[in-house]
Amino acid sequence: MPQVPQTFDALAVRAWCGLALDALGRAREEIDAINVYPVADGDTGTNLYLTLESAATAVEAVFAGHEARGADPGGTHPDGTDPGPTLADAVRAMAHGALIGARGNSGTILAQLLRGMAQVLAGDDAPPHADGRGLGLALRHAADSARQAVAHPVEGTVLTVASAAADAAGSVDGDCGAVARAAHEGARAALAETPDRLEVLRRAGVVDAGGRGLVTVLAALVETLTGETPRGAAAREPGLHARVDAVHTPPEPCADTADAPGPGGPAFEVIYLLEAEDAAVARLRERLDALGDSLVVVGGDGLWNVHVHVDDAGAAVEAGVEAGRPYRIRITHFGAGDAHAGGAERTPAERVQRAVVAVVPGEGLAALYAEAGATAVLARPGEPPASGELVQAVRRAHAREVVLLPNDAELRHTAAAAAEQVRAEGVRVALIPTRSAVQGIAALAVHEPERRFDEDVVAMTSAAGATRYAEVTVAERQSWTMAGICQAGDVLGLVDGDVAVIGQDVTDTALAVLDRMLAAGGELVTLVVGDGAPQSVAERLEARVREGYLAVDTVAYHGGRQGSVLLIGVE
Repeated sequence: MPQVPQTFDALAVRAWCGLALDALGRAREEIDAINVYPVADGDTGTNLYLTLESAATAVEAVFAGHEARGADPGGTHPDGTDPGPTLADAVRAMAHGALIGARGNSGTILAQLLRGMAQVLAGDDAPPHADGRGLGLALRHAADSARQAVAHPVEGTVLTVASAAADAAGSVDGDCGAVARAAHEGARAALAETPDRLEVLRRAGVVDAGGRGLVTVLAALVETLTGETPRGAAAREPGLHARVDAVHTPPEPCADTADAPGPGGPAFEVIYLLEAEDAAVARLRERLDALGDSLVVVGGDGLWNVHVHVDDAGAAVEAGVEAGRPYRIRITHFGAGDAHAGGAERTPAERVQRAVVAVVPGEGLAALYAEAGATAVLARPGEPPASGELVQAVRRAHAREVVLLPNDAELRHTAAAAAEQVRAEGVRVALIPTRSAVQGIAALAVHEPERRFDEDVVAMTSAAGATRYAEVTVAERQSWTMAGICQAGDVLGLVDGDVAVIGQDVTDTALAVLDRMLAAGGELVTLVVGDGAPQSVAERLEARVREGYLAVDTVAYHGGRQGSVLLIGVE
């Protein structure tokens, strides 16, 4: 009996996501260990895993929704059941999930690869089941769209591996299984040659980490469509741990590597989701390209994932604000040991000794914390980070010791849960129960990574505890407070978490709060001004301190869209 040609449908997408996620989970540490380009920060495997985890979760949600509707009468089948998701439903969910969950340079490129496949497989003329030719076209479009998303493509990276996979897939006239096998073999061969094309890989004696991850994902596709584990997938891929010079005789670096970053590259990785129109994104690309490198912008239809390495994290975020609405902003400080691959002195598996991870309420503070060396997790009003997001931030910090600053009393239990999880992974974590971002600023100001960990934590805790905190905000509804009944639209001044002043004017309320705080003494006033504050409020408060409180210094920062109109700290 002749073999039935394999086709690619919604169930295959679901199975592929599950198998690929399992495979990346097993290979994650090995991939992290060979990560030297574009930054030797040892997190490519983790970023790929988290990106695909988001994609798999989105696909499962589509199936769960159909299964729930199938239990209800009124489905599209005569028996009242739901027929289940289509291929288009599944690949769109996969691409969207990867887009919103993309992590790092490699994860962002993987998200665009999956989006490129979805654009072919979920097009208006796409059949309900893709055959071998359709799958080959999807892989071709995926490779091309990923290359277009990178501002300056470099050969010897995951882009080269993706293109080789697409070339091999396009040369086969067969069913989906045959196409997937060819793509995997083409990618595997290209992966082994990546050190010949990128000097930093040859020097480190490794293959490209992102390409290694893509080969793993394609191996899972072969297993999905054939039921067989492809050659090399169960064992380590060639070149993973062996020194490259034992296998290759590398030529001179290709001209295509000219855009590889040199020694001492940008200090920060900035990633955010962005709601914006196409024209605004085109302008954003130009501005970010001038600010830094490793620029990847993926997405479309009004939603984008932006990734860039820069020295001025605040400028990168502000560029996003000008283009549209950025959110889920993540800013990571590479640190001295995490310089770009051309100047990195440590091996990719090596961790830095100590890092600070902090939750912050606005883009301006996120940039401020990052510039001080912390990994910042942005918390927007009504969108507090989950413990999993804090765990990911601690992992991104890639340190043996981590100081965690929740900067919000309501996040203390969430932060404690995250700390327990990463402690189980062998990371030493100290949670300082900061209740406001200004307490976090005070703690960060005395942070000394060279000091013994316990001594550093004690000093940071003491600085945070010695800082009284206040905020000025606008009431959203009528409510009872310790200062009386407030109405919607009233200006509230909270001191150490309790409403102390109810007013009608932001500046007058802020002055009343400041006087109340300084009545007990103080040496330094910290002001964090939000976008909703009057332009003159910082000047008025600074003038009040100069005129009424001798020997008290004042420092002001721009907090961006931080929820509160103003944050005040008094040390």
